[in-house]
Amino acid sequence: MMIYDSLYWLFALPGLLIGIWAQIKLSSAYGKYNRVGLESGLSGAEAAREILNQAGLTNMPVDEVSGHLTDHYDPIKKALFLSSENYHGRTVAAVGVAAHEAGHALQHQAAYGMFKARMALVPATQFASAAYLGIFILGFIFKAYFSQLILLAIALFSIMTLFQLITLPVEFDASRRAKEQLFRLGLVHEGERTGVSKVLNAAALTYVAALVSSVLQLLYLLTMARDSRR
Repeated sequence: MMIYDSLYWLFALPGLLIGIWAQIKLSSAYGKYNRVGLESGLSGAEAAREILNQAGLTNMPVDEVSGHLTDHYDPIKKALFLSSENYHGRTVAAVGVAAHEAGHALQHQAAYGMFKARMALVPATQFASAAYLGIFILGFIFKAYFSQLILLAIALFSIMTLFQLITLPVEFDASRRAKEQLFRLGLVHEGERTGVSKVLNAAALTYVAALVSSVLQLLYLLTMARDSRR
């Protein structure tokens, strides 16, 4: 199996280390600015509500969800979901994260091309994620068909990697929209700009790390396919 394959770790380890580094950066930035109160006294939910209202999305719900940094925008339900600490939090970090999720709602409203592309790719990505590991394991069990099955695994993982690639500009654009609205509407003051940027930039790094890891994994699969034909 892969865990006993030194070649696998040659490709996997850099992505794993980058992922750990990105999570440390996010935890550090979020932890620091989650202790810095917002001068306006707004909560994350209130800031998100104001951004949505100003964009004409007055009927879009902003709901609380359990978990740590489980904040997300659901394009099917057309609703924002904020983790409890960011829903109620009146800190630079809470408002920054909430505004980022509101940024996704603004993308949806504006029919932003990359956002639409990611939405369109969701069903295929869900199928690929479910089928990939099973196909890969079958390749090891039925070694006579390994060459054919590894090609199928590559096709499935390529879909997952493409999804990660498309996700990157979507997340950066949502952060750009978030910062633009926070400062344009006066929800965040000039002295708080650095904190918001650091939290959102650290969050973006986790998506960069996910893409790097996916690309390296895909390269590993391609190397296996090449070796299987020798």
